[in-house]
Amino acid sequence: MNKMHIYDKVLSPVVTEKSTSLSENNKIVFKVPNSSNKINLKKSIEKIFKVNVIKINMINKQSRKKITRGKKVKVKGYKKAIITLKKGQSIDLTTGI
Repeated sequence: MNKMHIYDKVLSPVVTEKSTSLSENNKIVFKVPNSSNKINLKKSIEKIFKVNVIKINMINKQSRKKITRGKKVKVKGYKKAIITLKKGQSIDLTTGI
């Protein structure tokens, strides 16, 4: 298995209406690679942002087909992680990594 750098384990934050409402409960949503797992992700999040991670939930979004301009297009799937932080801690997503 190839080694990944800690910054390769977090692709981007997911900023939607639902994810911003989750931030009130100390939860942050990130898009992560399909090969990532909870243990390695927890270690990298704690090193990058210097916060305490309590729990991680992983959601696997499957690829799907949709019709765009009369043509069938494949929408690539991805994996996202909902990370629960210790009470009182937060991650400022506007500063970037």
